[in-house]
Amino acid sequence: MLFCCTQQNSESRWCDDLPREDYRKLQKNAYSTDWFEVYEVQDSIFAIYEPFQWQEVISYLIIGKDFALLFDSGNGIGDIKSVVTKITELPIRVLNSHSHYDHVGGNADFNFIYGMDTDFTKSRMQGLPHDRVAEEVSTAALCKGLPAGVKAEDHHIRPYDIIQLVTDGDTINLGNRVLEIISIPGHTPDAIALLDRENGLLWTGDSYYAGPIWLFAPETDWEAYKNSVERIATLAPSLRHLLPAHNTPLEDPAHLTALADAVNKVDSGESKPTKENDENLVFEFGHFSLLMGPQVLRK
Repeated sequence: MLFCCTQQNSESRWCDDLPREDYRKLQKNAYSTDWFEVYEVQDSIFAIYEPFQWQEVISYLIIGKDFALLFDSGNGIGDIKSVVTKITELPIRVLNSHSHYDHVGGNADFNFIYGMDTDFTKSRMQGLPHDRVAEEVSTAALCKGLPAGVKAEDHHIRPYDIIQLVTDGDTINLGNRVLEIISIPGHTPDAIALLDRENGLLWTGDSYYAGPIWLFAPETDWEAYKNSVERIATLAPSLRHLLPAHNTPLEDPAHLTALADAVNKVDSGESKPTKENDENLVFEFGHFSLLMGPQVLRK
């Protein structure tokens, strides 16, 4: 499997490029642990980053007046609940950007989970056995050892329960911050963006991040992804920051316009793949690339 954040060759490991340059501009928070790095990237918004595992997942804790929202819960390798409960004493609710294993890994530790009203979302509630995620705790996947007390052979995605189903256009009011759910299927059928209109913030999940964007899973739908990218690109002029789910926590909204242009070039055939990796096609566009399975383009 090719990981999301960088590409490996026989001469170097992705770890060699860490820390990413963007993090030099941020102040690591005292809530950081040996597994998670925590950054307060906006007022009352904490990026919880897993830099030592090849997914480089970023979950976000958004603290409101009445409760806090955890947007994604990470790989489930480290104990993310122990981090967020130190940051806030407020009740915590979870919403996932989509239901891939590296974003729902900590869900089982929380009592209140929102879930998109899709069959894909509901099917993922059952979790995944060790053999489906064993590679995520392999030597190749790690820059350092596992957290204290964690054994590779025990890693799996635990089942969890969804308390409240949500759909496109629903809002979550934290008491002093309103967040709007935008359905953007494509990467997965249940992919969403989360919009804070008042503050010009858009959480993009895996639909956009710096690096190779995965578009090769069996559940990926290229036509849906094209439409979703076009939809969120129209928001770019009104945004201050993008907050993606991998690699770097603050991105320029102009990248959404560039992504829409890239998608159109791939779809029209104007852009050609520069190489293949694990039988997937790589379309490079500088700050990001599209890593696509041939079967996705044929759909």
